[in-house]
Amino acid sequence: MKAVNSQNWIKKLSGVVAVAGVSAFISLPVLVQAQSTPESSPGSMTSEPAAAPASEGTSTAQGQTIVALASTNDNFSTLKAALEAAGLTETLAGQGPFTVFAPTNAAFEALGKEKVQALLKPENKDKLIKVLTYHVVPGQVLSTELKSGKTKTVEGAEVTVMVKDGKVKVNNAQVTQADVKASNGVIHVIDKVLLPPDLKL
Repeated sequence: MKAVNSQNWIKKLSGVVAVAGVSAFISLPVLVQAQSTPESSPGSMTSEPAAAPASEGTSTAQGQTIVALASTNDNFSTLKAALEAAGLTETLAGQGPFTVFAPTNAAFEALGKEKVQALLKPENKDKLIKVLTYHVVPGQVLSTELKSGKTKTVEGAEVTVMVKDGKVKVNNAQVTQADVKASNGVIHVIDKVLLPPDLKL
């Protein structure tokens, strides 16, 4: 995956989030080996390439942005509502590219109704932005480029990617559909909501 200038990402994305009244730490994705190894340099990928994950098949919607795809898919209505509440629709409709691990409605239901409702409250907007940006990695990373290891998200914290037997997990979430391509990036559908390790609900 081509290295990205982290300063450019900070200027480009944090400015949009700041308009919403909350600043988010933006960081360059770094994929490293899942085993204990010294830290890799930015943009490096030191583990073996992954096979494409088992999924319901890939799809392409090159003329639609990530937000447009979420808006037209009933399985992402909760995600769409969350993006609107966080003021991030304009960001993810931007040029990108972005890689989004997108939780379905069922994934939000599994998180719990009370937690979801709490996150959607205006007073918790900063926490909602933190959760949603934890699902986003700068750049377009297809399933064939995903490798076991850790990568930093737009939120700043790392997620752990595990590739095994042609299947991909992100933290404790399974990728159920890979490579849903948009005009400004790619979506990988997941079955659980990812929560930053330092989030307090």
